[in-house]
Amino acid sequence: MAIVDLVMPKMGESIMEATVLKWHKQPGDQVKLDETLLDIATDKVDSEVPSSVAGVVTELLYKVNDVVPVGAVIARIDAGGAAQAVAAPAAVQQAAKPQTAAPQYQAAPVVAEHSGARFYSPLVLNIAGKEGISMAELEKIPGTGNEGRVTKKDILTYVAERTTQPAVQQPVQQPVAAPVQQVAAAAVNQPAASQPQVQFTGNVEIIEMDRMRKLIADHMVRSKATSPHVTSFTEADVTNIVKWRDRIKGPFEKKYGEKLTYTPIFFEAIINCIRKFPLINCSLDGNNIIIKKDINIGMATALPTGNLIVPVIKNADTKNLIGLSKDVNALANAARNNKLKADDTQGGTFTVTNVGTFGSLMGTPIINQPQVAILALGVIKKRPMVLETADGDVIAIRHMMYLSLSYDHRIVDGSLGASFLTSVANELEQFDPNRQF
Repeated sequence: MAIVDLVMPKMGESIMEATVLKWHKQPGDQVKLDETLLDIATDKVDSEVPSSVAGVVTELLYKVNDVVPVGAVIARIDAGGAAQAVAAPAAVQQAAKPQTAAPQYQAAPVVAEHSGARFYSPLVLNIAGKEGISMAELEKIPGTGNEGRVTKKDILTYVAERTTQPAVQQPVQQPVAAPVQQVAAAAVNQPAASQPQVQFTGNVEIIEMDRMRKLIADHMVRSKATSPHVTSFTEADVTNIVKWRDRIKGPFEKKYGEKLTYTPIFFEAIINCIRKFPLINCSLDGNNIIIKKDINIGMATALPTGNLIVPVIKNADTKNLIGLSKDVNALANAARNNKLKADDTQGGTFTVTNVGTFGSLMGTPIINQPQVAILALGVIKKRPMVLETADGDVIAIRHMMYLSLSYDHRIVDGSLGASFLTSVANELEQFDPNRQF
Protein backbone atom coordinates (compact mmCIF):
# COMPACT_ATOMS: atom_id res chain seq x y z
CA MET A 1 0.00 0.00 0.00
CA ALA A 2 1.48 3.33 -1.10
CA ILE A 3 0.04 6.29 0.80
CA VAL A 4 0.35 9.74 -0.80
CA ASP A 5 0.03 12.91 1.26
CA LEU A 6 -2.01 15.60 -0.48
CA VAL A 7 -1.05 19.07 0.79
CA MET A 8 -2.82 22.42 0.62
CA PRO A 9 -1.47 24.01 -2.58
CA LYS A 10 0.02 27.48 -2.73
CA MET A 11 -2.63 29.50 -4.58
CA GLY A 12 -0.80 32.80 -4.80
CA GLU A 13 2.33 34.64 -3.71
CA SER A 14 0.79 36.29 -0.64
CA ILE A 15 -1.81 33.64 0.24
CA MET A 16 -0.81 31.64 3.30
CA GLU A 17 -4.02 29.77 4.17
CA ALA A 18 -7.36 28.66 2.76
CA THR A 19 -10.74 27.59 4.09
CA VAL A 20 -12.20 24.18 3.27
CA LEU A 21 -15.61 24.70 1.65
CA LYS A 22 -16.58 21.22 0.52
CA TRP A 23 -15.15 17.72 0.28
CA HIS A 24 -16.15 15.96 -2.94
CA LYS A 25 -14.77 12.64 -1.70
CA GLN A 26 -14.97 10.79 1.60
CA PRO A 27 -12.75 8.05 3.07
CA GLY A 28 -13.20 4.89 1.05
CA ASP A 29 -14.13 6.72 -2.17
CA GLN A 30 -12.20 6.22 -5.40
CA VAL A 31 -10.57 9.33 -6.87
CA LYS A 32 -9.10 9.75 -10.33
CA LEU A 33 -5.97 11.67 -11.29
CA ASP A 34 -6.82 15.41 -11.52
CA GLU A 35 -10.37 14.80 -10.29
CA THR A 36 -11.61 17.50 -7.92
CA LEU A 37 -11.12 16.38 -4.32
CA LEU A 38 -12.28 19.50 -2.48
CA ASP A 39 -13.27 23.15 -2.87
CA ILE A 40 -11.37 25.83 -0.97
CA ALA A 41 -11.74 29.56 -0.46
CA THR A 42 -8.97 32.16 -0.26
CA ASP A 43 -10.29 35.59 0.60
CA LYS A 44 -13.09 36.04 -1.99
CA VAL A 45 -12.00 33.48 -4.57
CA ASP A 46 -13.21 29.87 -4.54
CA SER A 47 -10.97 27.24 -6.14
CA GLU A 48 -11.00 23.51 -6.81
CA VAL A 49 -8.15 21.30 -5.61
CA PRO A 50 -7.61 18.22 -7.79
CA SER A 51 -6.03 14.98 -6.67
CA SER A 52 -2.40 14.55 -7.70
CA VAL A 53 -2.81 10.75 -7.89
CA ALA A 54 -5.44 8.13 -8.59
CA GLY A 55 -6.44 5.84 -5.75
CA VAL A 56 -8.66 5.45 -2.70
CA VAL A 57 -9.12 8.23 -0.15
CA THR A 58 -8.03 6.88 3.22
CA GLU A 59 -8.16 9.96 5.45
CA LEU A 60 -9.41 13.57 5.48
CA LEU A 61 -7.47 15.64 8.00
CA TYR A 62 -9.63 18.78 8.03
CA LYS A 63 -13.35 19.46 8.25
CA VAL A 64 -15.51 21.92 6.30
CA ASN A 65 -14.88 25.55 7.40
CA ASP A 66 -11.45 24.70 8.83
CA VAL A 67 -8.73 27.22 7.96
CA VAL A 68 -5.70 25.34 6.65
CA PRO A 69 -2.17 26.76 6.20
CA VAL A 70 -0.51 26.36 2.83
CA GLY A 71 1.63 23.23 2.72
CA ALA A 72 -0.28 21.36 5.44
CA VAL A 73 -1.33 17.76 4.68
CA ILE A 74 -5.10 17.81 4.06
CA ALA A 75 -5.78 14.24 2.92
CA ARG A 76 -4.14 10.87 2.34
CA ILE A 77 -4.71 8.67 -0.68
CA ASP A 78 -3.83 5.01 -1.17
CA ALA A 79 -2.33 4.99 -4.65
CA GLY A 80 -1.35 1.29 -4.56
CA GLY A 81 1.96 0.45 -6.20
CA ALA A 82 1.47 2.97 -9.00
CA ALA A 83 2.46 6.03 -6.97
CA GLN A 84 5.35 7.04 -4.81
CA ALA A 85 4.91 7.11 -1.06
CA VAL A 86 5.11 10.88 -0.62
CA ALA A 87 4.05 13.60 -3.02
CA ALA A 88 7.07 14.94 -4.90
CA PRO A 89 8.08 18.59 -4.82
CA ALA A 90 6.35 20.86 -7.32
CA ALA A 91 9.27 21.03 -9.73
CA VAL A 92 9.56 17.21 -9.85
CA GLN A 93 5.83 16.75 -10.39
CA GLN A 94 5.78 19.24 -13.23
CA ALA A 95 8.73 17.57 -14.91
CA ALA A 96 7.21 14.11 -14.53
CA LYS A 97 3.68 15.06 -15.61
CA PRO A 98 3.85 18.03 -17.99
CA GLN A 99 0.52 17.06 -19.53
CA THR A 100 -1.49 17.69 -16.34
CA ALA A 101 -2.68 20.97 -14.87
CA ALA A 102 -2.53 19.98 -11.21
CA PRO A 103 -1.59 22.79 -8.79
CA GLN A 104 1.94 22.94 -7.46
CA TYR A 105 2.50 21.55 -3.98
CA GLN A 106 5.11 22.45 -1.43
CA ALA A 107 6.52 20.94 1.72
CA ALA A 108 4.80 21.21 5.09
CA PRO A 109 5.20 24.64 6.70
CA VAL A 110 7.93 25.44 9.18
CA VAL A 111 7.08 27.57 12.22
CA ALA A 112 8.63 30.97 11.55
CA GLU A 113 9.87 33.62 13.89
CA HIS A 114 7.76 36.75 13.86
CA SER A 115 7.84 40.24 15.20
CA GLY A 116 5.54 43.21 15.09
CA ALA A 117 2.02 43.13 13.64
CA ARG A 118 0.93 39.93 11.94
CA PHE A 119 -1.76 39.10 9.43
CA TYR A 120 -4.83 37.46 10.98
CA SER A 121 -7.53 35.63 9.03
CA PRO A 122 -11.16 36.79 9.43
CA LEU A 123 -11.89 33.56 11.32
CA VAL A 124 -9.15 34.23 13.91
CA LEU A 125 -10.29 37.85 14.28
CA ASN A 126 -13.89 36.74 14.80
CA ILE A 127 -12.88 34.29 17.52
CA ALA A 128 -10.74 36.98 19.18
CA GLY A 129 -13.68 39.40 19.14
CA LYS A 130 -16.06 36.83 20.63
CA GLU A 131 -13.61 35.93 23.40
CA GLY A 132 -12.69 39.53 24.23
CA ILE A 133 -9.07 39.12 23.16
CA SER A 134 -7.43 42.47 22.37
CA MET A 135 -4.97 42.96 19.52
CA ALA A 136 -2.15 43.37 22.05
CA GLU A 137 -3.08 40.03 23.60
CA LEU A 138 -3.46 38.42 20.17
CA GLU A 139 0.08 39.48 19.25
CA LYS A 140 1.41 37.43 22.20
CA ILE A 141 -0.21 34.14 21.12
CA PRO A 142 2.41 31.80 19.58
CA GLY A 143 1.50 30.89 16.01
CA THR A 144 2.09 27.49 14.45
CA GLY A 145 0.91 28.49 10.99
CA ASN A 146 3.02 29.48 8.01
CA GLU A 147 5.40 32.34 8.89
CA GLY A 148 4.28 32.17 12.52
CA ARG A 149 0.64 32.97 11.83
CA VAL A 150 -1.99 32.25 14.46
CA THR A 151 -4.30 29.46 13.29
CA LYS A 152 -7.79 28.55 14.49
CA LYS A 153 -6.30 25.76 16.59
CA ASP A 154 -3.77 28.15 18.18
CA ILE A 155 -6.37 30.65 19.34
CA LEU A 156 -8.83 28.00 20.54
CA THR A 157 -6.04 26.36 22.56
CA TYR A 158 -5.17 29.75 24.04
CA VAL A 159 -8.81 30.39 24.96
CA ALA A 160 -9.11 26.97 26.59
CA GLU A 161 -5.95 27.48 28.65
CA ARG A 162 -6.99 30.99 29.64
CA THR A 163 -10.37 29.86 30.94
CA THR A 164 -8.81 27.09 33.06
CA GLN A 165 -6.37 29.42 34.81
CA PRO A 166 -7.48 30.81 38.22
CA ALA A 167 -8.80 34.32 38.11
CA VAL A 168 -6.52 37.00 39.55
CA GLN A 169 -8.18 39.88 41.34
CA GLN A 170 -7.27 43.12 39.61
CA PRO A 171 -7.20 46.53 41.28
CA VAL A 172 -10.18 48.72 40.53
CA GLN A 173 -9.40 51.18 37.75
CA GLN A 174 -11.29 54.02 36.18
CA PRO A 175 -12.85 53.02 32.84
CA VAL A 176 -10.81 54.01 29.81
CA ALA A 177 -12.30 54.57 26.38
CA ALA A 178 -11.33 51.76 23.99
CA PRO A 179 -9.69 52.64 20.68
CA VAL A 180 -12.12 53.16 17.80
CA GLN A 181 -10.78 50.13 15.91
CA GLN A 182 -11.31 47.78 18.90
CA VAL A 183 -14.82 49.12 19.52
CA ALA A 184 -15.76 48.61 15.86
CA ALA A 185 -14.23 45.15 15.76
CA ALA A 186 -16.04 44.14 18.93
CA ALA A 187 -19.32 45.36 17.46
CA VAL A 188 -18.80 43.39 14.27
CA ASN A 189 -17.68 40.22 16.03
CA GLN A 190 -20.30 40.28 18.79
CA PRO A 191 -21.82 36.79 19.03
CA ALA A 192 -25.34 36.59 17.66
CA ALA A 193 -26.52 34.87 20.86
CA SER A 194 -25.73 37.95 22.97
CA GLN A 195 -27.57 40.35 20.68
CA PRO A 196 -31.23 41.08 21.39
CA GLN A 197 -33.67 39.09 19.27
CA VAL A 198 -35.14 41.38 16.63
CA GLN A 199 -38.82 40.96 15.88
CA PHE A 200 -39.87 41.69 12.30
CA THR A 201 -43.38 42.70 11.41
CA GLY A 202 -45.18 42.96 8.11
CA ASN A 203 -44.41 41.13 4.89
CA VAL A 204 -40.68 40.42 5.02
CA GLU A 205 -38.22 37.91 3.59
CA ILE A 206 -35.10 36.99 5.55
CA ILE A 207 -32.06 36.01 3.48
CA GLU A 208 -28.84 34.86 5.12
CA MET A 209 -25.72 36.47 3.68
CA ASP A 210 -23.56 34.15 1.63
CA ARG A 211 -19.89 33.62 2.48
CA MET A 212 -18.60 36.28 0.09
CA ARG A 213 -21.06 38.91 1.32
CA LYS A 214 -19.98 38.20 4.91
CA LEU A 215 -16.34 38.68 3.91
CA ILE A 216 -17.16 41.93 2.10
CA ALA A 217 -19.14 43.22 5.09
CA ASP A 218 -16.31 42.42 7.49
CA HIS A 219 -13.72 43.97 5.16
CA MET A 220 -15.72 47.19 4.77
CA VAL A 221 -16.35 47.65 8.50
CA ARG A 222 -12.69 46.99 9.33
CA SER A 223 -11.61 49.48 6.68
CA LYS A 224 -13.79 52.24 8.16
CA ALA A 225 -12.51 51.37 11.65
CA THR A 226 -8.89 51.40 10.46
CA SER A 227 -8.73 54.45 8.19
CA PRO A 228 -10.19 57.92 8.81
CA HIS A 229 -11.85 58.41 5.42
CA VAL A 230 -11.90 61.72 3.55
CA THR A 231 -13.39 62.12 0.07
CA SER A 232 -12.55 64.85 -2.45
CA PHE A 233 -14.46 65.55 -5.67
CA THR A 234 -13.74 67.09 -9.05
CA GLU A 235 -15.05 66.87 -12.62
CA ALA A 236 -13.38 66.34 -15.95
CA ASP A 237 -14.29 67.19 -19.53
CA VAL A 238 -13.72 63.86 -21.32
CA THR A 239 -15.16 64.93 -24.70
CA ASN A 240 -11.87 64.26 -26.52
CA ILE A 241 -11.71 60.74 -25.05
CA VAL A 242 -15.32 59.95 -25.98
CA LYS A 243 -14.91 61.11 -29.59
CA TRP A 244 -11.55 59.37 -30.00
CA ARG A 245 -12.87 56.07 -28.64
CA ASP A 246 -15.97 56.23 -30.86
CA ARG A 247 -13.70 56.63 -33.87
CA ILE A 248 -11.03 54.12 -32.86
CA LYS A 249 -12.88 51.24 -31.15
CA GLY A 250 -13.81 49.49 -34.42
CA PRO A 251 -10.32 49.46 -35.97
CA PHE A 252 -8.81 48.66 -32.54
CA GLU A 253 -10.91 45.52 -32.10
CA LYS A 254 -10.31 44.45 -35.70
CA LYS A 255 -6.54 44.79 -35.31
CA TYR A 256 -6.03 43.41 -31.80
CA GLY A 257 -9.14 41.31 -31.18
CA GLU A 258 -9.95 43.26 -28.01
CA LYS A 259 -12.85 45.57 -27.21
CA LEU A 260 -11.67 49.06 -26.28
CA THR A 261 -13.54 50.26 -23.19
CA TYR A 262 -13.01 53.49 -21.29
CA THR A 263 -11.35 51.65 -18.39
CA PRO A 264 -7.83 51.15 -19.85
CA ILE A 265 -7.87 54.74 -21.17
CA PHE A 266 -8.65 56.03 -17.70
CA PHE A 267 -6.03 53.70 -16.20
CA GLU A 268 -3.34 55.30 -18.40
CA ALA A 269 -4.10 58.71 -16.90
CA ILE A 270 -4.29 57.37 -13.34
CA ILE A 271 -0.96 55.56 -13.67
CA ASN A 272 0.76 58.71 -14.96
CA CYS A 273 -0.53 60.63 -11.94
CA ILE A 274 0.51 57.95 -9.44
CA ARG A 275 4.06 58.36 -10.77
CA LYS A 276 3.81 62.07 -9.89
CA PHE A 277 2.31 61.40 -6.44
CA PRO A 278 3.89 58.13 -5.19
CA LEU A 279 2.51 58.56 -1.67
CA ILE A 280 -0.92 57.67 -3.08
CA ASN A 281 0.51 54.22 -3.84
CA CYS A 282 1.47 53.11 -0.34
CA SER A 283 0.33 51.34 2.82
CA LEU A 284 0.86 51.87 6.54
CA ASP A 285 2.66 49.42 8.84
CA GLY A 286 2.55 50.79 12.37
CA ASN A 287 4.46 54.07 12.15
CA ASN A 288 6.14 53.12 8.87
CA ILE A 289 4.89 54.25 5.48
CA ILE A 290 5.50 51.56 2.85
CA ILE A 291 5.70 53.19 -0.59
CA LYS A 292 5.05 50.61 -3.30
CA LYS A 293 7.37 50.84 -6.29
CA ASP A 294 5.10 48.60 -8.37
CA ILE A 295 1.77 50.02 -9.52
CA ASN A 296 -0.84 47.26 -9.31
CA ILE A 297 -4.29 48.60 -10.17
CA GLY A 298 -7.32 46.91 -8.66
CA MET A 299 -10.54 47.20 -10.68
CA ALA A 300 -13.70 46.76 -8.64
CA THR A 301 -15.95 44.37 -10.58
CA ALA A 302 -19.57 43.43 -9.92
CA LEU A 303 -20.36 39.72 -10.09
CA PRO A 304 -23.63 38.24 -11.40
CA THR A 305 -24.53 37.43 -7.80
CA GLY A 306 -24.43 41.12 -6.90
CA ASN A 307 -21.25 40.72 -4.85
CA LEU A 308 -18.12 42.71 -5.57
CA ILE A 309 -14.60 41.49 -6.28
CA VAL A 310 -11.39 43.37 -7.08
CA PRO A 311 -9.10 41.64 -9.59
CA VAL A 312 -5.68 43.27 -9.93
CA ILE A 313 -3.67 44.29 -13.00
CA LYS A 314 -0.09 43.62 -11.90
CA ASN A 315 2.67 46.03 -12.99
CA ALA A 316 0.13 48.19 -14.78
CA ASP A 317 2.72 50.96 -15.21
CA THR A 318 4.73 48.76 -17.58
CA LYS A 319 1.85 48.21 -20.04
CA ASN A 320 0.59 50.23 -22.98
CA LEU A 321 -3.05 50.71 -23.96
CA ILE A 322 -3.16 47.37 -25.75
CA GLY A 323 -1.73 45.47 -22.78
CA LEU A 324 -4.07 47.22 -20.34
CA SER A 325 -7.06 46.43 -22.58
CA LYS A 326 -6.16 42.74 -22.71
CA ASP A 327 -5.78 42.53 -18.94
CA VAL A 328 -8.96 44.49 -18.21
CA ASN A 329 -11.04 42.33 -20.55
CA ALA A 330 -9.49 39.05 -19.39
CA LEU A 331 -9.99 39.78 -15.69
CA ALA A 332 -13.53 41.10 -16.20
CA ASN A 333 -14.51 37.99 -18.16
CA ALA A 334 -12.89 35.70 -15.59
CA ALA A 335 -14.78 37.45 -12.79
CA ARG A 336 -18.14 37.18 -14.57
CA ASN A 337 -17.57 33.47 -15.27
CA ASN A 338 -16.20 32.64 -11.80
CA LYS A 339 -12.81 31.76 -13.32
CA LEU A 340 -10.59 34.09 -11.29
CA LYS A 341 -7.57 32.50 -9.65
CA ALA A 342 -6.71 33.31 -6.05
CA ASP A 343 -3.62 35.29 -7.09
CA ASP A 344 -5.73 37.48 -9.41
CA THR A 345 -7.09 39.42 -6.43
CA GLN A 346 -3.81 39.81 -4.51
CA GLY A 347 -1.19 42.54 -4.41
CA GLY A 348 -3.23 45.60 -5.36
CA THR A 349 -1.70 48.97 -4.49
CA PHE A 350 -4.46 51.32 -5.72
CA THR A 351 -8.10 50.62 -6.58
CA VAL A 352 -10.47 52.16 -9.13
CA THR A 353 -14.24 51.64 -9.02
CA ASN A 354 -16.49 52.71 -11.90
CA VAL A 355 -19.75 53.68 -10.21
CA GLY A 356 -20.83 55.26 -13.50
CA THR A 357 -21.44 51.75 -14.86
CA PHE A 358 -24.65 51.74 -12.81
CA GLY A 359 -25.62 55.32 -13.67
CA SER A 360 -24.24 57.03 -10.55
CA LEU A 361 -22.94 60.58 -10.93
CA MET A 362 -20.39 60.10 -8.15
CA GLY A 363 -19.63 58.00 -5.08
CA THR A 364 -17.77 57.91 -1.77
CA PRO A 365 -15.98 54.55 -2.01
CA ILE A 366 -14.47 52.69 0.96
CA ILE A 367 -10.71 52.12 0.89
CA ASN A 368 -9.57 48.62 -0.01
CA GLN A 369 -7.20 47.84 2.88
CA PRO A 370 -4.25 47.99 3.26
CA GLN A 371 -4.22 50.60 0.48
CA VAL A 372 -4.62 54.29 1.30
CA ALA A 373 -6.79 55.55 -1.56
CA ILE A 374 -9.55 54.52 -3.98
CA LEU A 375 -10.83 56.46 -7.00
CA ALA A 376 -14.46 56.39 -8.14
CA LEU A 377 -15.43 57.27 -11.72
CA GLY A 378 -18.94 58.60 -12.31
CA VAL A 379 -21.16 58.26 -15.35
CA ILE A 380 -20.27 60.30 -18.45
CA LYS A 381 -23.09 62.74 -19.24
CA LYS A 382 -23.57 65.54 -21.75
CA ARG A 383 -23.90 68.92 -20.07
CA PRO A 384 -23.81 72.57 -21.23
CA MET A 385 -20.47 74.04 -20.16
CA VAL A 386 -18.86 77.46 -20.45
CA LEU A 387 -15.73 77.34 -22.63
CA GLU A 388 -13.14 80.07 -22.91
CA THR A 389 -12.16 80.88 -26.51
CA ALA A 390 -10.09 83.56 -28.21
CA ASP A 391 -13.36 85.29 -29.12
CA GLY A 392 -14.79 85.12 -25.62
CA ASP A 393 -16.78 82.67 -23.54
CA VAL A 394 -19.23 80.32 -25.25
CA ILE A 395 -21.64 77.66 -24.06
CA ALA A 396 -21.10 74.22 -25.59
CA ILE A 397 -22.34 70.67 -25.02
CA ARG A 398 -19.53 68.62 -23.51
CA HIS A 399 -19.11 65.08 -22.16
CA MET A 400 -18.51 65.53 -18.42
CA MET A 401 -17.59 63.08 -15.66
CA TYR A 402 -17.30 63.44 -11.89
CA LEU A 403 -14.35 61.84 -10.09
CA SER A 404 -14.11 61.21 -6.34
CA LEU A 405 -11.13 60.08 -4.31
CA SER A 406 -11.48 58.55 -0.85
CA TYR A 407 -8.20 58.49 1.06
CA ASP A 408 -6.72 57.56 4.42
CA HIS A 409 -6.23 60.84 6.29
CA ARG A 410 -3.50 59.28 8.43
CA ILE A 411 -1.25 59.29 5.36
CA VAL A 412 -2.89 61.43 2.69
CA ASP A 413 -3.64 65.02 3.62
CA GLY A 414 -6.26 67.08 1.84
CA SER A 415 -3.68 68.91 -0.22
CA LEU A 416 -2.14 65.69 -1.53
CA GLY A 417 -5.52 64.02 -2.15
CA ALA A 418 -6.94 67.04 -3.97
CA SER A 419 -3.74 67.58 -5.97
CA PHE A 420 -3.68 63.97 -7.15
CA LEU A 421 -7.37 64.07 -8.08
CA THR A 422 -6.97 67.35 -9.97
CA SER A 423 -3.97 65.90 -11.78
CA VAL A 424 -6.05 62.93 -12.95
CA ALA A 425 -8.78 65.26 -14.22
CA ASN A 426 -6.23 67.40 -16.07
CA GLU A 427 -4.65 64.29 -17.61
CA LEU A 428 -8.05 63.19 -18.92
CA GLU A 429 -8.90 66.64 -20.29
CA GLN A 430 -5.55 66.91 -22.09
CA PHE A 431 -6.05 63.63 -23.94
CA ASP A 432 -4.74 63.91 -27.50
CA PRO A 433 -7.68 63.29 -29.89
CA ASN A 434 -5.24 62.71 -32.74
CA ARG A 435 -3.17 60.00 -31.07
CA GLN A 436 -2.69 56.66 -32.75
CA PHE A 437 -3.28 53.35 -31.03
